[in-house]
Amino acid sequence: MDRRTFLKGSAALGLAAPQVAMPALAQGAKVLRFVPQANLANFDPIWGTQYVVRNAGTLVWDMLYGVDDQLKPQRQMVESEEVSGDKLTWTFRLRPGLMWHDGEPVLSKDVVASLTRWMARDPIGLMIRGVQDELSATDDRTFRWRLKKPFPKLLYALGKTNAPMALIMPERIAKTDPFTQITEYVGSGPMKFVRNEWVPGARAVFETFAGYKPREEPNSWLAGGKRILVDRVEWVIMPDAATASAALQNGEVDWWENPISDLVPLLRKNSNLNVDIADPLGNVGSFRMNHLHPPFDNPKIRQAVLTAMSQEDYMRAIVGDDDSLWKTLPGFFTPGTALYSEAGGGNVGKGDIKLGQKLLKEAGYKGEPVTCVVAQDQPITKAQGDITADLLKQMGFNVDFVATDWGTTGTRRASKAPPSQGGWNMFHTWHAGADCINPAGYPAVRANGDKAWFGWPNIPPVEAAITEWFDAADPTSEKAAIDKVNAAACEGVVYVPTGFFLGYQAWRKNVSGIVKGPIPFTWGVSKA
Repeated sequence: MDRRTFLKGSAALGLAAPQVAMPALAQGAKVLRFVPQANLANFDPIWGTQYVVRNAGTLVWDMLYGVDDQLKPQRQMVESEEVSGDKLTWTFRLRPGLMWHDGEPVLSKDVVASLTRWMARDPIGLMIRGVQDELSATDDRTFRWRLKKPFPKLLYALGKTNAPMALIMPERIAKTDPFTQITEYVGSGPMKFVRNEWVPGARAVFETFAGYKPREEPNSWLAGGKRILVDRVEWVIMPDAATASAALQNGEVDWWENPISDLVPLLRKNSNLNVDIADPLGNVGSFRMNHLHPPFDNPKIRQAVLTAMSQEDYMRAIVGDDDSLWKTLPGFFTPGTALYSEAGGGNVGKGDIKLGQKLLKEAGYKGEPVTCVVAQDQPITKAQGDITADLLKQMGFNVDFVATDWGTTGTRRASKAPPSQGGWNMFHTWHAGADCINPAGYPAVRANGDKAWFGWPNIPPVEAAITEWFDAADPTSEKAAIDKVNAAACEGVVYVPTGFFLGYQAWRKNVSGIVKGPIPFTWGVSKA
């Protein structure tokens, strides 16, 4: 029996999900039970970039700005801002009455410490730090940012969806070394993290924060009034798709973030469920290589893989046989958006295995083990990893396949150690299309060496073109710069895009207010 037949059969049986003992709740409490994409193995949304951590972080910590569904930054914690005529001095005023979950007021010094920690980890934050003159609190509700040169995309940087987001924490927490995980989880966002009920691998729990004051505007993605309409949100960790499907059908959970496409026809037959595309901007699959160590420190070997791999193989492994859910992607930017580019992408994902073998031989591959770290509890990464193991073996690589979980992958990929000493050569992930519309919110396309995302590519032509985009004065100049970025990223192989795909979400019909977007936005969601 193959995997898909087994999944469909198991899900159709409606087998009950394993239950975890839960505390007694107040009578009439409204509880939303949510199956996230992966286990919440750690909870520091600045230290790493895993979407599951970011998603939890948006419940607990608020932002100065947040992008709406048009990707325009809107005020959140900020009441007002002023910018000097020369664009070098920004003065921000916080909304009155902002409060931490422990009852203390939110102060400007908290913002300064939080932004300082964020800038040390985020690619666009590093760019801001590079032009920063001074960031300081001028009083309890006012802070000032002085720059050495204008940074037109400052507000977008503060409100973007991609991780790490500029989430604001109390000063004592924000002073944690940015390369060390925090151990306290106090925020000022709409929900409190119930730490004593956190069981990694089983559940994470959030409760409504009565002291949160949502904005008056309608909610739109990360913008507007973040009104929580339930008393409690329980994240129920279910890495097995058949188990999650059965739990949703039986009413044991209310909302499943990413049901696999194989099970969607079955879920649609259930009159108690809604199934829809999670985000029209979709996702970009990623084959991420470590540029620091052999063999992928050799650009010719990276090119060999880029040429040999078939995006169709990867996409069908992720989404199945529905051709409407995927397309080839000869580049790095989201299809259908203003900056989409195919420049220089002629060889991406064509599946020319013979040419790839030839290029690998010419590149002088010496038979080094290729340590492939593949998370088995994440359907998207597992599907890609199975294809990669077969591809690399066909090409002639010595494959060291490390089957692990997504939390361990998140920790291991941060290591720069050689693969033989606990490091890695490649891992798989994916990037939300909302994060891939331009370089400002897209750390995976950066190629600035030690400051780059995991894999640490150092490709100066990519960075020069990105700088050109940041400095562009009009849309035509921006597009010309992005064509240069795409071509240089294909030539140097920042990473290998495995294709563009859409994913689903599913929820019970007694739940309302769920919207499409790159994050499972809990605000505005109610349960009858």
